[in-house]
Amino acid sequence: MTAYRCPGCDYTYDEAKGAPREGFPAGTPFSDIPDDWCCPDCAVREKVDFENLGVNR
Repeated sequence: MTAYRCPGCDYTYDEAKGAPREGFPAGTPFSDIPDDWCCPDCAVREKVDFENLGVNR
């Protein structure tokens, strides 16, 4: 699974963990998250701004 980081606040979305408080259970691919989703920590960055951190092991 892959992780993605918000460049504004360093929040990390890890596909393996998901974001349950945002309604995305563990295993939710980043591609399944709506394009208009914003960072849950800073609410400034949009999904398109997240940086791909690569595959987690």
